[in-house]
Amino acid sequence: MKTAALDLTRRQFLSRMTTGFTGVALADLLNNDILGATGSGSVEKRRTGQPQFRPKAKQVLQIFCPGAASHLDLWDYKAELNKRDGQLLPGEEDFSSFQGKNGPLMRSPWPFVQVGRSGKRISSMLPHMARHVDDMAFIHSMTSKTNTHGPGCIFMNSCFTREGFPTAGAWTSYALGSLNDNLPTFVAIQDVRGEPPNGKANWSNGFLPAQHQAVAMAAHNPLRNLARPLEIGSEEELATRDFLALINSRHAERHPGESELRARMEAYELAARMQLAAPRVRDLALESAFTHTFYGTDDANPLKAAYARNCLLSRRLLEAGVRYVSLYCASRASSVDGLLNWDAHRTLKADYERHFPIFDQPTAALLDDLKQRGMLEDVLVLWTTEFGRMPTRQAATQGRDHNPDAFTCWMMGAGVRGGVSHGATDDFGRRSVTDVCSAYDFYATVMHLLGLDHENVTYYHNGADRRLTDVHGHVIQDILG
Repeated sequence: MKTAALDLTRRQFLSRMTTGFTGVALADLLNNDILGATGSGSVEKRRTGQPQFRPKAKQVLQIFCPGAASHLDLWDYKAELNKRDGQLLPGEEDFSSFQGKNGPLMRSPWPFVQVGRSGKRISSMLPHMARHVDDMAFIHSMTSKTNTHGPGCIFMNSCFTREGFPTAGAWTSYALGSLNDNLPTFVAIQDVRGEPPNGKANWSNGFLPAQHQAVAMAAHNPLRNLARPLEIGSEEELATRDFLALINSRHAERHPGESELRARMEAYELAARMQLAAPRVRDLALESAFTHTFYGTDDANPLKAAYARNCLLSRRLLEAGVRYVSLYCASRASSVDGLLNWDAHRTLKADYERHFPIFDQPTAALLDDLKQRGMLEDVLVLWTTEFGRMPTRQAATQGRDHNPDAFTCWMMGAGVRGGVSHGATDDFGRRSVTDVCSAYDFYATVMHLLGLDHENVTYYHNGADRRLTDVHGHVIQDILG
């Protein structure tokens, strides 16, 4: 007697085999999801929502200047570059960078001045930021893995040059959870000029559960759909919420591994709570006239005023308990280099004389406000950009090309030792040469200040325990207070 299997044609056999393997794969995925939901497998090895040791910081404010803000024109003074202006870069006379051949060395168009008790030299175009230098820890030896803006921004936010990986704010949300039930854990505040290079990938949750993605917000963009329709009464709304919560909880119990479903439910519930909390937090009219003038929200420059309002919104969000705030100053590149962000390829002097005033007063006011309110006891402030710029001028231009081999970032606030400079570039600012750092070391340090061991905050994905710092990273001990 023939079996049914022997009666199969070749086409039927291949068809059923494919279906069978799909079932095996699906069963394995469901098993992993269920293990992750119950905490009994390797998907989630540690209890989230709590630091692993005593934290120095509880919240993070990350100020990001997209376009590769030039370390040589903001923070990294080079006497030799001034002295040898107009000469060829020794050893790299014929060097070609991102946009082609480089010309001679180019000093900064503006003098650097000594400021603070530490005597740190920074650009004279940052008179307001100068008053905070003694609270900052500069990391002058940063390096990147790419010289392209989109991948560079993503790398500086997620430690990966490809999209699809969680950003630092998402990892912080996953590891520590919320400080406030009525507001998002992670907020990204976009500049009025638009999103940064690669857009929403800069605040993505990647493969982490969807609730860890940032909520995009800005002073110039009102949150939509927060108000209750006039035809629906408050009692009806509350009863509807309770009924939906019952249905959703039962559905979630039947599908314990569906993180996207849980994230959607949590997002709706958060949106309901935000109907009361968010409008008040976003209401900048509650601030005094002095505060608005101090930040510059009433400035005649509309770009500066818009950024100042975002700075003020950042303080209000942190004050209300948002765990991680990403604040952007500038946006994507435009068809005119340096117009919308810090990407000054051709006319650095004119470009930066637009950007310095937008950045300087509002950012310094935000730092003053945090300090005066005692919030820097808990808030860690980061200043970042995606990479640096060349000490040379691009051939036939008055601008600088991309330089992934050297740039500056800084930290201040909770747990940071102020008035110090870690690492160094060479005499011209071309390459990081002393205590060389990368995004891996930067975020290993951030996580340490948040009470987390960066090697032990992991999430199982595609057969590996993934982490923010990949397989790299060391805490920068010199800048810890």
